[in-house]
Amino acid sequence: MIRTGIAAALCAATLAAGPVSFTDVTTAAGIKFKHNAGKAGKKFLPETLGSGCAFFDYNNDNWPDIVLINGRDWKPGARKSYPALYRNNKNGTFTDVTAEAGLQVEMQGMGVAAGDFDNDGNADLYVTAIEGDRLFRNLGNGKFADVTKAAGIANADFSTSAAWLDYDRDGKLDLFVANYVKWTEKGDLWCSLDGQTKSYCTPESYKGTSSKLYRNLGGGKFEDASKKAGVADPTSKSLGIAIFDMDGNGWPDIFVANDTQPNKLYKNNGNGTFTDVAVAAGVAFGEDGTARGAMGVDSADYDRSGRAHLLVGNFSNQMLGLYHNEGTGLFVDEAPANNVGRVSLLYLAFGVFFFDFDNDGQLDIFTANGHIEEEIGRVQPRVKYAQNPLIFRNLGNRKFEHVNPKMGAPINRAIVARGAAYADFDRDGDLDVLLSTNGGPAYLYRNDGGNANNWVRIKTAGVKANKDGFGAVVRVKSAGGQQWLTVRSGSSYCSQSDRVLTFGLGQDKKVDAEIVWPGGEKQAIAGLDANKTYLVTEGSKSATPIP
Repeated sequence: MIRTGIAAALCAATLAAGPVSFTDVTTAAGIKFKHNAGKAGKKFLPETLGSGCAFFDYNNDNWPDIVLINGRDWKPGARKSYPALYRNNKNGTFTDVTAEAGLQVEMQGMGVAAGDFDNDGNADLYVTAIEGDRLFRNLGNGKFADVTKAAGIANADFSTSAAWLDYDRDGKLDLFVANYVKWTEKGDLWCSLDGQTKSYCTPESYKGTSSKLYRNLGGGKFEDASKKAGVADPTSKSLGIAIFDMDGNGWPDIFVANDTQPNKLYKNNGNGTFTDVAVAAGVAFGEDGTARGAMGVDSADYDRSGRAHLLVGNFSNQMLGLYHNEGTGLFVDEAPANNVGRVSLLYLAFGVFFFDFDNDGQLDIFTANGHIEEEIGRVQPRVKYAQNPLIFRNLGNRKFEHVNPKMGAPINRAIVARGAAYADFDRDGDLDVLLSTNGGPAYLYRNDGGNANNWVRIKTAGVKANKDGFGAVVRVKSAGGQQWLTVRSGSSYCSQSDRVLTFGLGQDKKVDAEIVWPGGEKQAIAGLDANKTYLVTEGSKSATPIP
């Protein structure tokens, strides 16, 4: 893709963007979830991290539903806490269907990834948990069944984020699971900020552990291919995963955000193995040459260069990482030179993502923030425990504007945020935001005003490729130029956004689309109308409007 010739159109789209605000509709929507961090005064490390959330369509009605992952008390007691599945009622409200879905299971849950691992047309759930992950198969009747053991999944290594991908392009979804550190309740260490009272230990106090890559064998079975694939690194302390194609060769690569250890960038060799190229690519360390406290991550083409870039949420006093893909195998962190770095310096970012909140055709940035230490203000007065989310509007030419001051009170509320995901839950054409907090409520923010600009939404269905179409690249071309997104799982922190792709079009009313499926097959569809959602099935000659 070429940027030449689209600058004027991009400018017009930017000028056409109207005011946008995010309204807290949590209570009105019927979301009553509260996260249980298990805090009981013992200052156990996992209590600092919190759990994630996801938008996914579990009942195939083309309305995104919500799942929120929960922790539990360390010792079983009278207080029960479960994950929550909320069914979209198609009228701006949700109904809690956790019990009837068979998901009322207590666990020290962390992250979630939704994907159709058996290609039966139903989105399944993988939930990471400290005491052992769970794979829930969607039975297609509103219920889920725990198939972890039968599937050959055995991961009890303090797992965090997870992502589905088809790394060998055989049409079956494989799974990458980020594992954090070697921690047990018995082996919990004593740490202190002031030398007198116990505080939460940092990850430097614990040994790392290898993440896992599970290869889908078919028939509901997986094998641990971590060592064979070259991704088993026992020094890693992983919190975030982004699946993206760093060099545009059609093979999915994996970026892993590590906390106080060098980040990993696993380049797919196309033969079932990966090579870590993070150091050579410039994404392993911060600009000062030290490993950062990296949390969440996302990837997208924020400048329409045709290349996938990286966004990394880091610890406070480290600023966000905004790595621009130079197309030579090298990434350059642009955050220090612009607003993104300066504004984010004192924030601790967990969930992060690119999304076009005002539908002007340029990808903006959202970060969910909150510190891990409740008493941080005693030793660092400028750093707060509860922090507001940050929103950066893309102005073009690789410049971003911090727009929180224009957004109103709800989105500027200080919270201890962790997971973050987006979807058009009310199907009005603009992207809404879901946040999870550590030891607190979830928040659902409705986008009001983003649909003043036009948009088009595309849902993929693989035939030769995996059913979800994960790994498919969708390009749309309109008067304002060309843009593209990849259908994928994971990203953010312990969370997953809606897999239906939303493209902002500014004032454009028609688009042509091209889908490049995993394996390289191309499919062109011309003359799509703006402000509609389309289903594109692999191999079909047209797109089907979704009412």
